[in-house]
Amino acid sequence: MTRLAPPPPGVIGVERVWKRFHADRTRPVLRDEVSRLSQRLRGAHDANRWRWALRDVDIKIDQGDAVGLFGTNGSGKSTLLKILTRVMYPTAGNVRIGGRVGALIEVRAGIHPDLTGRENVFLYGSILGLRRSEIAKRFDAIVDFADLSDAINRQVKFYSSGMAMRLGFGVAAFLEPHVLLVDEVLAVGDATFQQRCLDRMRVVLNQGTTLVFVSHDLASVESISTRGVWLRQGIVAADGPIRDSLSAYRSHIESAAEVEVAGAGQIGISAVVSGSKHEAPATQEPLHVALRLRSSCDQRIVLFIGISEGSAAPVFSLRREYVLDEGVTETKCVIGALPLPRGRYFAWAAITDPAGADLTPWHPVTCFDVLGPDLDAALPGVMRLSPVHVDARWEEISSPVPFRLPTEIAAPRQATGGS
Repeated sequence: MTRLAPPPPGVIGVERVWKRFHADRTRPVLRDEVSRLSQRLRGAHDANRWRWALRDVDIKIDQGDAVGLFGTNGSGKSTLLKILTRVMYPTAGNVRIGGRVGALIEVRAGIHPDLTGRENVFLYGSILGLRRSEIAKRFDAIVDFADLSDAINRQVKFYSSGMAMRLGFGVAAFLEPHVLLVDEVLAVGDATFQQRCLDRMRVVLNQGTTLVFVSHDLASVESISTRGVWLRQGIVAADGPIRDSLSAYRSHIESAAEVEVAGAGQIGISAVVSGSKHEAPATQEPLHVALRLRSSCDQRIVLFIGISEGSAAPVFSLRREYVLDEGVTETKCVIGALPLPRGRYFAWAAITDPAGADLTPWHPVTCFDVLGPDLDAALPGVMRLSPVHVDARWEEISSPVPFRLPTEIAAPRQATGGS
């Protein structure tokens, strides 16, 4: 068998990777055990014996790429990351990674609880192949980033989850690996530390490090990644520019939510979205949302509608109280200037009674496309929570303004001559 040469530092090759696990054991009932034993004696194949976590995954990542890996729970994201870190190995296929790999795939991954924070920094660096002098050179930066100056000589088993995560991320990111793998563990930290982690990831990307970032926080994935890979039931469902991949994933979420609540609720809702004069909706133009509400009795309700990119979290939402008559009630909401850039969006709606009890659950009612300018690119590493379009005008200064020091501005004028 020919041994494949390692790729250049920072390059990842995942070629036709499959990974399976034993299926969860069923209850130990004698009848089931006898049936399984009988199948084994007959040589029959049990199709439910194995569960496939990854199926024919093929991904090529170049040096310096920032790849966001996302999908629902159980889609194979963490399994793929553990294969990349060689915590586990694929059932079939090849995985090749060039250079040192820094990984933070669990809160305490790579951190020994009986060692102090200081000892763990040097141990982790030694595993990455760094000399002690190289680790010592970066030690102070790691401690400052993790904010552990008072606890660095304490055993890690006495750290909180957030402290252990800060230490693990600081070690993984500051020891300058060629490949940095980060799992959902950033959710343990507070918002300030999450932003510090994103800032640090931007720094290592500028240094040429390859990043694979796994998270359910799509805003953070979009802020740091240029390419998105959507895993669905162990298969690559989308692989391309980050906004395109996220758009496909959000559409899938919306479709799943629509199926889940189909027919649910006491009041039926249908909606039609259009722009002015029944044309396609456009950025900064009026948006018309026509609603039909079907009620089986006279009742007072509170109607909520929202616009999202596909998930249940809307970019904005509106609220209105109504008194419905039995039968069909038609109403319309007009948004004067739609603050959304070009793209596909989804209208969600819900109905409660005045006390807040659900009559119809929050669910998508229709989708529509918006014409207009693309969303401006944000600074990498800065999370943008909503795709809001702001109409701005940039003005050029015709002539440069002379620069004056504050002391020059504040200095009093000297009196001259005369009496």
